[in-house]
Amino acid sequence: MASILYETTEHFAAEMDARDPLAEFRQRFYFPKTADGSACVYLCGHSLGLQPKTAREYVESELKDWELLGVEGHFRGTHPWLRYHRLLSEQTARLVGAKPAEVVVMNSLTVNLHLMMVSFYRPTTQRHKIVIEGSAFPSDQYAMKSQLLYHGFDPANALVELQPRSGEAILREEDILALIETEGSSIALIMLGGVNYSSGQGFDMAAIAKAGHDMGCMVAFDLAHAAGNLLLKLHEWDVDFAAWCSYKYLNGGPGCVGGCFVHERHANDGTLPRFAGWWGHDETTRFKMGPDFHAIPGAEGWQLSNPSILSMAALRASMDIFDEAGIDRLRTKSISLTGYLEFLLDRNPSKQFEILTPRDSQRRGAQLSVRIKSGGRSICDRLIEEGVICDWREPDILRVSPVPFYNSYQDVYHFVQCFSAMLH
Repeated sequence: MASILYETTEHFAAEMDARDPLAEFRQRFYFPKTADGSACVYLCGHSLGLQPKTAREYVESELKDWELLGVEGHFRGTHPWLRYHRLLSEQTARLVGAKPAEVVVMNSLTVNLHLMMVSFYRPTTQRHKIVIEGSAFPSDQYAMKSQLLYHGFDPANALVELQPRSGEAILREEDILALIETEGSSIALIMLGGVNYSSGQGFDMAAIAKAGHDMGCMVAFDLAHAAGNLLLKLHEWDVDFAAWCSYKYLNGGPGCVGGCFVHERHANDGTLPRFAGWWGHDETTRFKMGPDFHAIPGAEGWQLSNPSILSMAALRASMDIFDEAGIDRLRTKSISLTGYLEFLLDRNPSKQFEILTPRDSQRRGAQLSVRIKSGGRSICDRLIEEGVICDWREPDILRVSPVPFYNSYQDVYHFVQCFSAMLH
């Protein structure tokens, strides 16, 4: 993509919005309002995506079937609930670069990570370590440590936490690969975020997967901040498994059902240990209620219980818009929009902040993490009071995400103007 010659004027932002081929998608979402009724500048899609205007219609359709059909809604109705999750399979596969049989929408993120580790974290005395970012999202830290403890290993020795070099804010790719090569014979599982929630750093998942597999390790990713944000090719990259939530960039709503990927070379392996539940049982015999479990081929075989239809209905509203917009086009706009945010911040002479997120657009998504050297939390609070919504992560990080679906260049311009005024 040709580089854009950004300008610092509001007129430039308005011109970019006028030429934006995805601009109309902004109108498909509801924006929070300020006290005077005007729309907020919402730059917090990395935490909770906005509500698609069609979500209510999708959810109400299922409420109506429940009202009119009761239990028969599983088999009749507009979209019978028995196979409702499959309405999302092909869209999800396109979004994460997988085959439809390799993905399933189910549970929540940390639940899915634990279920996957039942199958793919099979430690031995010699090979039992788990590699994770030292700054990984706390829930991932809890999950990995609890798995180690469950298997009788001390996290103090068995959890390998990747740390930046002294004086640096992000991990170097060469250091990650060097650690895998050095310690690979003792590593059972490499579990990294596709995009680190704190720094916004995106990792070279293909290179990490290859390096891990060369050393005999399982390789997996938490895609909470990558799904719907980066271009993913999980099947091609030969990732063993991945899991994600759907309430951030996927706009599925608070606590929305999550998603899971299992590479086809594992997905059809009936010898893998797993925790089983009736919704993962072969559909043709599920309702015979037999005592023995027979998994559905593919990722669906890891399902436990029938999923929340209302949650999936809200997610469908967003995924239909994703399919219409196309993740390729969204990613192109994201690179431009985040680059514009970076450009404007770089032109602020203040020494009170620094951008932590990598400068390379291929090593980040929509999020820029800005370290505030003093008074940062109060700046975030004041921005919210002014109708500019981003968020704060202790001890000193302001996270800002111009999401290509619904953010504009003028949103970015307005944020930087407000932010800069608060630094003086």
